[in-house]
Amino acid sequence: MQNGALSILGQKWLYQTADEKEIEFLKQQLGLPYALCRILVARGVSAENAENFLNPKIQKLMPDPSCLKDMDKTASFLADVVENKEKTGIIGDYDVDGATSSALLKKYLAFFGIDVVVHIPERDEGYGPNKAAFDEFEASGIRALVTTDCGTTAFDALEEAVNRGFKIAVIDHHEAETRLPKVLAVVNPKRLDEKNDYPYLRFLAAVGVVFLVLAATNRELTKRGFFENHEKPDLMGMLDLVALGTVCDVVPLLGLNRAYVTQGLKIISQRSNLGLTTLIDNAGVHERPTTYHLGYVLGPRINAGGRVGVASIGHKLLCTDSPQEALELAKQLNEFNVMRKDIEAHVLTEAIEQIEKAPSKYPIAFAFNRGWHQGVVGIVAGKLKERYHVPSFVMSVEEDEVKGSARSVTGVDLGALIMCAKEKGVIKNGGGHMMAAGFSLDESKIEDFRTFVGEYIKSKLPDEELVPTIFFDAVLSFEGATLDLAEKFNMLAPFGADNPEPKVVLENIKIIKPTVVGDGHVRCAIKADCASGSLKAICFKCVDNALGAALLNAEDKHFDALGTLRVDEWMSNKTIQFTIEDLMER
Repeated sequence: MQNGALSILGQKWLYQTADEKEIEFLKQQLGLPYALCRILVARGVSAENAENFLNPKIQKLMPDPSCLKDMDKTASFLADVVENKEKTGIIGDYDVDGATSSALLKKYLAFFGIDVVVHIPERDEGYGPNKAAFDEFEASGIRALVTTDCGTTAFDALEEAVNRGFKIAVIDHHEAETRLPKVLAVVNPKRLDEKNDYPYLRFLAAVGVVFLVLAATNRELTKRGFFENHEKPDLMGMLDLVALGTVCDVVPLLGLNRAYVTQGLKIISQRSNLGLTTLIDNAGVHERPTTYHLGYVLGPRINAGGRVGVASIGHKLLCTDSPQEALELAKQLNEFNVMRKDIEAHVLTEAIEQIEKAPSKYPIAFAFNRGWHQGVVGIVAGKLKERYHVPSFVMSVEEDEVKGSARSVTGVDLGALIMCAKEKGVIKNGGGHMMAAGFSLDESKIEDFRTFVGEYIKSKLPDEELVPTIFFDAVLSFEGATLDLAEKFNMLAPFGADNPEPKVVLENIKIIKPTVVGDGHVRCAIKADCASGSLKAICFKCVDNALGAALLNAEDKHFDALGTLRVDEWMSNKTIQFTIEDLMER
């Protein structure tokens, strides 16, 4: 590789840094290959915590739930609900984390025979608690209320609900402000007054926080002697929902999240949740589900209901005990997902045209229009971020307000940006995480918002950071790309945010027999001059870009290839396949 050179896709390749002494020490301690130990060290895994990383277990990584503020209040509140069989309302969110966290809480309460009413707001209702939900609960005679994946900054709505006589616990994971809603309890690892004795709790998705709350509730009920005469729910058997929500909310797969997902994938394979199993079958997933299937196959289908269909369908699917209902709901989500793809493609095309007609003086992608479906603006923002390698903001202009979503790049905390914009009165409402956020504003403020985010991001991103960069974990010779090494890499799973699948560079290879297959993919083989055999390879959705052109016209050229080394198993026969993500001509 040439230092400072850009790849076929115009990217810089950067080798992850790692201390050689630590690598050697880890090799001695674990007896693992150099490449694997180098990846572990580069990801901050030491000999002391390697066991928890490679073999994450909930009993080792889950702290006493009472370490979070208001946890004991919430557990006592829910224990009262269980003992009194009090009809309860739940307000969730319309994404996968909202569907899974509300489903997890409902299934727990329903285990005890409690009547639960769940309100998942449609997108036109807006995010979080609202009057329509409170009216629905009041009409049903409900006074006990829990919000999941929302509520931390819903000050006015929750104050109104409290004044109407509701007892409310908030279970959330979104960024908090200095004040909190005046409710019974707020359990949120991102509360500003948290001690953060366990920093990785700040990474939890809402469904992961709900699981902690239910563990605390089980403990409270045990103290009260409740389980002496009642069966105890199997919380571990509900980790399939926790894994699904954790992966789809793109939170870091570190600490407790790794244990949640590792164990949850095992539960998913047991096919105990009827709705989730039906969705898996309906989506054509025939192998053992992985984080890829959760994030890219199942998650988009559940999300599609909240984006372009009926928001509550995903939640209902995860809770149903009826095979007929499960099949009908799964089919509806598949149909909504097809619809979502069509709408998304239309909005993306118009957004790209808008951006490229008027280049921005700021390092942002910024697009808005009337008629854009607000359910896809987040996905389109993500696509624009990938295309332009800058933070992206996409808005749907509605009659009463502008609703938008944003996606970020490393170096820009969108949650902090949105909070700052809200404090300065540039937007009306908003919130989110470091890499993703949602917001609303008046149409008259669009240009003020463009200037605000432009200046904010310009101050955070030096020009050199705007060149797209891809990090890789290991450099291999052609002979070093072995089945054994590919299997060893799988020890680092589950893969996801902050623990991506290892990227390796194969040096000095040739591309042979490139062929277009499927939906714009290129299948080929790679080989080295000194080697007798070849390695099968594929590059996904590349026919219409420079990488596809380079593969199809490789002829006798030599390249370094960056990608992932994977085990390909078919009929108990294991081989290796290299997935090409970029090339650099030698």
